[in-house]
Amino acid sequence: MKSKRPQKIDSFNFEPGRILAGKYEVIHQLGSGWEAEVYLLRELLTGIERAAKFFFPHRNVNNRTLTRYAKKLHKLRHCYTVIHYHTQDSITFRGQKVYFLVSEYVEGEPLKDFLKRQPGGRLHAFQAVHLLYSLAKGIAAIHRLREYHGDLHPENITVHRFGLGFELKLLDMYHWDECSRPENIHDDVADMIKIFYDALGGRRHYAKQPEVVKNICCGLKKSLILKKYRTAGQLQEYLKKLNWD
Repeated sequence: MKSKRPQKIDSFNFEPGRILAGKYEVIHQLGSGWEAEVYLLRELLTGIERAAKFFFPHRNVNNRTLTRYAKKLHKLRHCYTVIHYHTQDSITFRGQKVYFLVSEYVEGEPLKDFLKRQPGGRLHAFQAVHLLYSLAKGIAAIHRLREYHGDLHPENITVHRFGLGFELKLLDMYHWDECSRPENIHDDVADMIKIFYDALGGRRHYAKQPEVVKNICCGLKKSLILKKYRTAGQLQEYLKKLNWD
């Protein structure tokens, strides 16, 4: 008699108040994706809030996905925009072993929501340049380690603090390939310019932007963007030397 195949798990739907692994209380779900669901948890012993990513077993065979993810976070631990890895743990769910990664919980507001709250739903040019500079500085530290993000957009960037500049954190939407290729880093650069363009109001307001802004955006033509700056570090240096005359 053939053994029954485990039921595919593509959702956990943990309710607030549920206790997991005898250590954590579920506060609420933070998000979901192709490979996992992310929850805000509270440690029962300390009361400290953590973020936890619960991997669907069929997307984490032999715990390879979580292990690769944890190693990457550890490698990037000195990059201030990257969330800090804490530990890993497991539970049994519907008769299957489910592994989860525990990291710091980053308080803040998604950049997408932050932009919506601004007058007209957009930033003025000088503010937007500060945003782009903060993002380029954070991604530059990742690029220097020959790594990349791979999926930059306003939904997975959190505005941690805002004043004279921006303090940003990158949420857990990384593409963890075994190795980084130049085109991966180039994609990050192009994505940052697109975020800058959209933060200014996109196509509707682009024609009225100052020349300094248009020189950064390069008409969103990737070939022109990469001719000017091929890494986040080069973009950061370019922004440092901007002349607003």
